[in-house]
Amino acid sequence: MPQQTLNHARLNIVESGAGPEIVVLLHGLLFSQRMFDAQVDALQSRFRCVRMDFRGQGESEVTRKGYDLDTLADDAIALIESLDGARVHLLGFSMGGMVAQRVALNRPELLRSLVLMNTSAERERWTKRPRFALLNLAARFLGLEKVAPRILPLLFSDRFIEDPECADERRRWLDMVTANDRVGASRAVRGVVSRKSILDRVREIELPTLVITADQDRATSPQKANNIHQRIRGSRLVTIEDSGHMTVAEKPDEVNRALGDFYASLTPAD
Repeated sequence: MPQQTLNHARLNIVESGAGPEIVVLLHGLLFSQRMFDAQVDALQSRFRCVRMDFRGQGESEVTRKGYDLDTLADDAIALIESLDGARVHLLGFSMGGMVAQRVALNRPELLRSLVLMNTSAERERWTKRPRFALLNLAARFLGLEKVAPRILPLLFSDRFIEDPECADERRRWLDMVTANDRVGASRAVRGVVSRKSILDRVREIELPTLVITADQDRATSPQKANNIHQRIRGSRLVTIEDSGHMTVAEKPDEVNRALGDFYASLTPAD
């Protein structure tokens, strides 16, 4: 399943696995569908795993507009609707989790379950916006290579940043960031930073939901995850210990275990 035109954008779609049920995975800001390689490795024996690069990121088209989270949710909805009419398990990380919440609110009939990883339902704090604006300008005009090292503390725990044995892994994740088109990345950042809060609507979600956070997440704090968990009736909350925001990089085995336990708990009626 190569590039497809969905919602007026050419989006890179990657599919693997041949299970009877479908998991759709939505990546985080400045990354790509490749961030879920470890999760797909663990899930594809049981699920058909479908990933897409959001517009302006990864290998998808850099469109002139459409980077607000509502439009990205429409992109995800178009993808889900193209998948044989089956209800899917939707998983979103960070920005992808923000999009996934909007899909769940707008089109719940398309979904069987929801996983929200290291994400938020709230708007960006005003105190953080000037910093994001400065980083965004630097990324657009100087290149992502200049900016990527500066966002390390936001993404990773101190342990992961300082451990020399993690150097190759850190490089791999930073390479994923710098592979993005600088204009597309800049537009994507603006879309995330300018988002509106949907915290007051999250309680409308009635799907089986797993919320994953990390004890050292500096990008989307554990409190933001707890705010979601408290509002979605029957949701589960899992905290990954000794990890920063990028749980899929620092603690992939723990993430996969949480996902496996959650999906195993679902009945055919869910």
